[in-house]
Amino acid sequence: MKLGIVGLPNVGKSTLFNAITRAGAEAANYPFCTIEPNVGVVSVPDERLDKLAEIYNPEKYTPAVVEFVDIAGLVAGASKGEGLGNKFLSNIRECDAIVHVVRCFDDSNVVHVNGSADPARDIETIDVELILSDLEIMEKRVERTKKLLRGGDKKLQAELDCYEKIVEVLAEGKSARTIEFTEDELEFTSDLQLISMKPVLYCANIAEDDIKNPDIPYVHTVEEIAKNEGSGVVVISAKIEEELGQLDPEDRQVFLDDLGIESAGLDKMIQASYKLLGLISFLTAGPKEVRAWTIKNGTKAPQAAGKIHSDFERGFIRAEVVAYDDLMACGSYNAAKEKGLVRSEGKEYVMHDGDVVVFRFNV
Repeated sequence: MKLGIVGLPNVGKSTLFNAITRAGAEAANYPFCTIEPNVGVVSVPDERLDKLAEIYNPEKYTPAVVEFVDIAGLVAGASKGEGLGNKFLSNIRECDAIVHVVRCFDDSNVVHVNGSADPARDIETIDVELILSDLEIMEKRVERTKKLLRGGDKKLQAELDCYEKIVEVLAEGKSARTIEFTEDELEFTSDLQLISMKPVLYCANIAEDDIKNPDIPYVHTVEEIAKNEGSGVVVISAKIEEELGQLDPEDRQVFLDDLGIESAGLDKMIQASYKLLGLISFLTAGPKEVRAWTIKNGTKAPQAAGKIHSDFERGFIRAEVVAYDDLMACGSYNAAKEKGLVRSEGKEYVMHDGDVVVFRFNV
């Protein structure tokens, strides 16, 4: 999973990125301090994997990972090259989803590119640039498809209709993700890499002092916008996350307890991102390795096996599955098997989050 962190300059993107990846990206109180996109890979926190490791004491422990890309602050006119625009818009196209950091605090010591915090205006500024960038691409695609259609390839009419439908919505200032596509149309859009079609997780960045305050008007504005477009929201303080990122796990938990926070912002972001993208994890466990694998919700057993190795999918025989909770209640795989809790599943089995699996195959 690759998440692109976007937002206006000076909203806390690089501070947040540093905190969650501890990558040391430059963060400064002036616009465009991020010139090249910083990339950081972080492990997905998963207590289930920790518990399995206690049972198996494996040689190798491999959690699922998320790749975060810190993209330079976008400004009005980015789609036309303003700021450092087009280059960074192309970076966003390569991501699975967008984490849109929105400044939800006032601080005269931290310069805001537009003079003051205004979540609705700031979100609209970014959205307009993403939409305009997509509109330029789609208008070119429409013209190219029309030329091919004039050449006699009548099969392209449905494709052209789909593209023109997208252009019409974008021209109205609406994101492509607001469009309801048919299954056939989704095939036409699969290679477009439209930014405004990507799922969005809004990250409402609040002040340290507001961390225990549930009633922040700026945050309510972000939540209302997210609700209207079916996007996700997490509320974090980038400064607190930065402090957490410098602590070891034990001290981190003490710090969270002192603040009265159940979980770190990174954990909330990853959980929300999984939900947004419709992702789940299945687990494999043994003395050699305990590992989490990320798949789309609804994936069948052979395709899940293919995540491990293509031979597993090609020669799939069956999946021996035990639910994580059942395995932990029994204390071992063999004990779960004796109680009849290890199931033999075939090619049509749809994987569930937390399935502990052994795949049988023959190539």
